[in-house]
Amino acid sequence: TFPVLNSLRLGIMINKELNMILRILCRNVNTQLMLYFHSFNLREFKFAQTLIFAIEEINNNTQLLPGVFLGYKIYDSCSSIALTILSGMALMNGYEETLRDTSCSRPPAVHAIVGESNSSPTIGLISHFATCACLSNRKRYPSFFRTIPSDYYQSKALVQLVKHFGWTWVGTVRSRSDYGNNGIAAFEEAAKQEGICIEYSEAIFKTDPQDQFLKTVEVIKKGTARVVLAFIALGDFVPLLKVISQHNITGIQWVGSESWITSRTLAETKEYSFLSGAVGFAIANAKLMGLREFLVNVHPDQEPNNEMLKEFWETTFQCSFSNSGSGGCTGSERLAELQNEYTDVSELRIANKVYTAVYAIAYTPHNILKDIKTSTKSSKGERPTPQKVLEYFRGVQFTIKTGEEISFDASGDPVARYDLVNWQPVQDGSLQFKNVGFYDSSLPSEQHLQVNQEHVLWLPVSVCSESCPPGTRKAVQKGRPVCCYDCIPCGEGEISNVTGKIHYWSNESKDRCVLKVIEFLSYTEIMGMVLCMFAFVGVLLTTIVSSLFYLHKESPIVRANNSELSFLLLFSLTLCFLCSLTFIGRPTEWSCMLRHTAFGITFVLCISCILGKTIVVLMAFKATLPGSNVMKWFGPLQQQLSVVSLTLIQMIICVLWLTISPPFPYMNLSYYRDKIILECNVGSALGFWAVLGYTGLLSILCFILAFLARKLPDNFNEAKFITFSMLIFCAVWFTFIPAYVSSPGKFTVAVEIFAILASSFGLLFCIFAPKCYIILLKPEKNTKKQMMMKSLHKTL
Repeated sequence: TFPVLNSLRLGIMINKELNMILRILCRNVNTQLMLYFHSFNLREFKFAQTLIFAIEEINNNTQLLPGVFLGYKIYDSCSSIALTILSGMALMNGYEETLRDTSCSRPPAVHAIVGESNSSPTIGLISHFATCACLSNRKRYPSFFRTIPSDYYQSKALVQLVKHFGWTWVGTVRSRSDYGNNGIAAFEEAAKQEGICIEYSEAIFKTDPQDQFLKTVEVIKKGTARVVLAFIALGDFVPLLKVISQHNITGIQWVGSESWITSRTLAETKEYSFLSGAVGFAIANAKLMGLREFLVNVHPDQEPNNEMLKEFWETTFQCSFSNSGSGGCTGSERLAELQNEYTDVSELRIANKVYTAVYAIAYTPHNILKDIKTSTKSSKGERPTPQKVLEYFRGVQFTIKTGEEISFDASGDPVARYDLVNWQPVQDGSLQFKNVGFYDSSLPSEQHLQVNQEHVLWLPVSVCSESCPPGTRKAVQKGRPVCCYDCIPCGEGEISNVTGKIHYWSNESKDRCVLKVIEFLSYTEIMGMVLCMFAFVGVLLTTIVSSLFYLHKESPIVRANNSELSFLLLFSLTLCFLCSLTFIGRPTEWSCMLRHTAFGITFVLCISCILGKTIVVLMAFKATLPGSNVMKWFGPLQQQLSVVSLTLIQMIICVLWLTISPPFPYMNLSYYRDKIILECNVGSALGFWAVLGYTGLLSILCFILAFLARKLPDNFNEAKFITFSMLIFCAVWFTFIPAYVSSPGKFTVAVEIFAILASSFGLLFCIFAPKCYIILLKPEKNTKKQMMMKSLHKTL
């Protein structure tokens, strides 16, 4: 499909002779272009003449379609969808008024038709002025192409324009057709994303009764929006403008679509002066050298049987060929002396698309013939299928003499380029079109719209509610769009010192921002220093116990309680006390990763050592049974390997956690309104709970085994101490969870540090305090004889 004309249908047809010639190698080709014309209109007649101008230019071009000549016929579509389709079908079947049995079984008489300017009639055919985005659907319209951009881009451009001028409250009027309905639907969808609200959306059609136009005008009068977007066909807009002029409605900023924003007829009609200041996107303008000379040289004597040409002459010069007296047409009238819409070539925006459409069609058979000549002999007699012709059309690329590069995307649309036009008054009271910017979809998204705002005439304010002054904030009105709101005093902690914006936090008068307090547990505050002191005390006590055990490493009580695991347990407890320090201070990326992983690994190392000691107690008791050699399967080497293996599992979990989604510093703004809580986000919740879950699993297992070993003979009392230590450990961490969740701000971190220190002190005191008591205060019990008082205990 090619560009569409309003009330015109430009159609390119390749007749049966071409089909036959393609089969036998194309020596002489006769191509016809068909143009449909509805009710006489200078603009549409100008389009028709532009079509003829392009055809003659191509016929005189020896480089394009050599040996191929284009012809044309002009038909009337009457702007009727049904008649448009009927005419199109008749053209494809050889201009027959009635269909016969053979009509649909032979090759089509026409291979391409340039159809209506309107989108709805074009759905049945093709076009150069049909912009409806619905026509880009390749499944429904696989053969449709156009040389004018789709309304999809125009709707996006209009939203960007409205946003650029700060208009958040607009009304819309549209044609009740595919063009208007689809265009406004796309506009409203994009506007919603940009925070632009639609007050009303009215639909009209040129055949509507007068009451419908009066109703629409009444809606515009009562509306509070000072900006009205008219996404409407020119033929539908004129009846509405007549009613608006009768009601003297002024003070409206009109935003127009491409169908009417460059209409010279509207601009030169003084009754429509209220359109002054209108802005909208128009198809990019162009200059066609030689076109004006061609237009003014048209004369009825050139084609005596051309009734349309006679009607044009009579309309232009207000005369009649049937009247030989006064008021009769003499034929001596000169078009070159006239200045009207037909002879004016300063605005060739749509005419250029007609021109481009003819060239697009011409280049397609040109490329086909070119490929046929260079193809192998075996394929020279093959006729291209319709699908093959469409492939050629999709791939057509050329540059017309205006310098514009033409190509089609996958949807059959060209690159979207628009001029931003502003209607500005001149001395004679009429309006002129002034370019004040452009829109180009081929540029980066932030550069699509360019506006020279200094040259734009009159930019009103169009908002549902005025911007809120400092000290107040927006409160959306119930049942109304988000653009409609009341301004109420800011609440505590809220300030508004920039019109229309809200910031946090406030001073008492709520007109100035004060810095929020950034809160985290630091080394310099009392709570941080106290926790640091307890951590260092824990490290000091653990070091003293380690030294004491080292000095008495040969004593029975140290050796009897598995000295290797005891020293490893003391080392892990030291790390537990130290890891609590990583939770204090300003959270950073490294400290957040270190604090959770260090906690998880050191505590698993600690629990693994205790678990090993518990298993040793149970195995040692079983080893006292006759014939038991169980201890050889759980000797010192196996005990150390079990500790390493259990700890290695936790290290793997931590590595995966840090690789997939590690903890990171996070500013929590939601807990306090006047404070920023600087904390560590765990990143992957699964990784965090996997570390805690594995630690908890080992703790529960250790507690169960120690509980089972609690009733062994008294000299094996380490099992009792382990049971009690694990009971404290589990109690601390079970009570930690609710305290952690409910503690606000930096107290959350303090609770976590307290749990680490409390559980570490519990393990240190419960397991090692009784042994230190015997070593220091009851040395008489630290003898081999005491350890072997009963034969049951000799293995210890």
